[in-house]
Amino acid sequence: MPKMKTNSSAKKRFKVSGSGKIMRRKAFHSHILTKKDKDRKKGLTQDAEVFKGDLPRVRRMLCI
Repeated sequence: MPKMKTNSSAKKRFKVSGSGKIMRRKAFHSHILTKKDKDRKKGLTQDAEVFKGDLPRVRRMLCI
């Protein structure tokens, strides 16, 4: 049987942390940043864990 291929868009968007969690970037930090205050923008730079309901789908795309 052939090998599973990793989804190319998923491997660019998700990283696996050292403890095994799948991390994602937060949305709304790419443009229109002038109206967002400093604390909000700083919070958007930090990575977040993938939601529990989305984990099976993301794992399948990453072949984990």
